[in-house]
Amino acid sequence: MSHGHVLVTRELTDAAMASARELGREVVVGGVDPPERGWLLDAARGASAIVCTLTERIDAEVLDAAGPGLRVVANVAVGYDNVDVPAAHERGVTVTNTPGVLDAATADLTMALLLDLARRVSEGDRFLRAGTPWIWGPRMFVGLDVSAGCTLGIVGYGRIGRAVARRARAFDMRVLAYSPSLQRSGGDADGIEYADLSTVFEASDIVSLHTPLTAETRHLVDGAALASMRRHALLVNTARGGVVDTDALVAALRAGDIGGAALDVFEHEPRVDPRLLELDNVVLTPHVASAGQSTRDRMGMLAVDNAAAVLAGEAPPTPVAVDGAR
Repeated sequence: MSHGHVLVTRELTDAAMASARELGREVVVGGVDPPERGWLLDAARGASAIVCTLTERIDAEVLDAAGPGLRVVANVAVGYDNVDVPAAHERGVTVTNTPGVLDAATADLTMALLLDLARRVSEGDRFLRAGTPWIWGPRMFVGLDVSAGCTLGIVGYGRIGRAVARRARAFDMRVLAYSPSLQRSGGDADGIEYADLSTVFEASDIVSLHTPLTAETRHLVDGAALASMRRHALLVNTARGGVVDTDALVAALRAGDIGGAALDVFEHEPRVDPRLLELDNVVLTPHVASAGQSTRDRMGMLAVDNAAAVLAGEAPPTPVAVDGAR
């Protein structure tokens, strides 16, 4: 590899790849699938920029393989738990992410999962595809009426959480929001009520997770949190799989301690716990919250813009601070 190339670890959308090739440097590109570790280490050698996705672990080994010429790691995601941010900063490497551009798409999928689970859409689809004999009845596939006084609890009230709240209010839902940065009571002009974490779990009919994965939030939704939820309550996760203790979730679902779960992310991706596949009260999607065409274009192009800015000696649009803050 020649010195100063840009490593794009996986093929991005056509628009994003075109943007990368306009940087005026050699571009080394991985395949559609996640790269093998050995390939990643070799391809990183001599790179001045790494544009990566959430499936690549960019740690001290990768940073050292790249060498002192590496100036930026541009993650094509809002979350950056796959990047060792302190190790990067210790080596003078800027880390960036792609917030903002995927808020709407993620909020849309959150609402899709919420409505699917509440109204048992996927369950009904499986029922019909199995060829089960049926006739309409007043007790058939009765679900949760989200527009009839339903309370949505949002854990993590950042950009995406706020986008979900706006959509939920359009469905006439009461919205409780928790974030460590929020005051513990009161509300805002949009009719969102701030609450502490325990209140969100205890008082909500649906709990939706929008917090990053950190040491503090890993297994935030554990057995105790699930036990505090209402027995009919639903859990939606479009954040990171590790925020939920999978063993505790499976136990709660099997015991009927909560009504169901809709998951776009998993604790040990790409592996999906087979116990989840056996449950009718679970809706699953393969980490596709940002998978709108224009959204994926904007994500990749923002990551490339971040890399371009750093390589030009300028401040990137969306840097990640050493402590993980924005």
